[in-house]
Amino acid sequence: MKSYAIPRIVIAGTNSGVGKTTIVAGLLAAFHEQGKKVQAFKVGPDYIDPGFHKLASGRDCYNLDTWLVPPHKMKPFFTEMAGDAELAIIEGVMGLYDGGREGVSSTAEIAKSLDAPVILVIDCKAMGESAAAIAKGFKEYDTAVNFAGVLLNRIGSDNHEHMIRVAMERLGIPVLGVIHRDERMHSPERHLGLTPVTEVNPQTALDTIREAIKQSVDLEALAKLAEAAPTLIVPDRVVTAAEGPTVRIGVAYDEAFSFYYPASLQALAEAGADLVYFSPLKDKELPKVDALLFGGGFPEMFLNQLSENKSMLVSIKEAALTGMPIYAECGGLMYLCESVTDFEGQARPMVGLVPARCVMQAKLQKVGYVTATALQDTLLASEGDSLRGHEFHFSTMEPVAPMTTETFPWAFQFEGGRKGQVYQGGYSKENILATYLHLNFAGNEAAAERFVTAAHAYNAKEA
Repeated sequence: MKSYAIPRIVIAGTNSGVGKTTIVAGLLAAFHEQGKKVQAFKVGPDYIDPGFHKLASGRDCYNLDTWLVPPHKMKPFFTEMAGDAELAIIEGVMGLYDGGREGVSSTAEIAKSLDAPVILVIDCKAMGESAAAIAKGFKEYDTAVNFAGVLLNRIGSDNHEHMIRVAMERLGIPVLGVIHRDERMHSPERHLGLTPVTEVNPQTALDTIREAIKQSVDLEALAKLAEAAPTLIVPDRVVTAAEGPTVRIGVAYDEAFSFYYPASLQALAEAGADLVYFSPLKDKELPKVDALLFGGGFPEMFLNQLSENKSMLVSIKEAALTGMPIYAECGGLMYLCESVTDFEGQARPMVGLVPARCVMQAKLQKVGYVTATALQDTLLASEGDSLRGHEFHFSTMEPVAPMTTETFPWAFQFEGGRKGQVYQGGYSKENILATYLHLNFAGNEAAAERFVTAAHAYNAKEA
C-alpha cells in the first residue's frame, strides 16, 4: 500500500449552467500563474471542458467517471494521474448529486470516494437569501459529503453580495469567493456544449476569467482547504510492460476529431502502441501505421472539407482493403459512412466503409451511460462480451441499400441511456468496427489489448 498526500478540492454546482467550467478554468489559470503545479480533473464523460482546463493549467485534464472506469480503480487512477501535482482541482458534472441512472458517477459519489472537500457554485442571478437556503439544503442532503463552502456567481451589485453573505454567515457556511456578472467571461457554444479549443482560441476570454477569479476568490483559503484533505491510501500498482515491439496506431486528430480521453490514449500506449497523429481534414494520405483510430468530434461542421479531401478518403479505403484494423467512435463512425447529411439537409460523401448514411437531427438522439454487448466477434470484444461506455449524438445512422436493418452487421446490443432502452447499434465486419459508443480504454484494458493485438497481427502479415 502507498499513501498520497494530494491537496484536492471539488468545484461542484447546484445544476448545469451555473458557471463551473468558467470558474475552474479561472482557478487553474490563477494557480498556474503563481507557478503552482495544478492538475485538472473533470467528473463525467465530457470531452470539451477538459480542453479549456488543459489550456488553463498547461497539463492534460483527466476524467473521473465510475461508469467508464470501475469504482475500485478510482483512487489508484486519481493518484496516478495527479502525479507530481501540488494541487488537484476537480470540476463536477451537472448538479452535485446528479449522475447517471441511480446517481452513478455523480460528483458527490466521486468526492466521497476521494475524501475531497466540496465547494458549491451557486448562480445567484435573480435571487437573494434563497441562495443560503439552497446551500443549506445541499449541505444537509448527504452529510457524508465534506461540504466546505460556496462560491457566489453572477452577483449583480455590492448590496446583492452583502445580502447573501449575511444569510450564509447565519448558517455558518463559508463564502470563498464572489464573482460579479461579466459578459466577457464567456466561451462560444454549439449543439454539444462549448466549442472545442481545437477550433477556437479562447485565450483572451481565459485571461479575463483568470483576472476576475484572482480578484474575486480567496485563493489562499481555497488552497488551505485542499491541503487539509486526508491522505489517500491505495494499493501498489503493478504495470506489466507490453511484450515485443510496439505497433503504430494512427489517431485522427484535428478540428473535426478531437474527442479523446488522455487516459484512454495512455492505456493504448501501455498496451504497446506508438500513437501517430494525423489530420483527415488537412493531410493528403495516411501515415505508415498498423491500425487506425477515429475518435468523436464535430465532423458535421467540416463536411465540405472532409469530403473534398479525396486523397485521404481513398487512402483510408485502401488501408481497409489491406485488412488494417480500423476503430471509429461517434464522429468517426459518421466519417466512415457512405455520406453525412448536415443540419440544412445537404448530403456529402464520406469514406464509404460503412454501408450506411448519417443524418443530423434537430434534437439530441441518444445520451447517457450504456452497456454494449457484442453481437459478434469485433476488434474490441468477443461475441457476448460487454463494454461500458456512453453515447451523446444528434445524428442517426441508417443502412443503405442493399443493406436493411435485418441484414446489417450490427456490432452491439445496447442497454441503458437516460430512457433505459435496448437496441442494436454499431457496425462490425472483419477489420472494421464503427459505433456511436464512446469508450475509455483505461477502464476497458482488455479492449485496448485486443485492438493492439489486431494491429500486431496486421503488422506481421504486412512485414
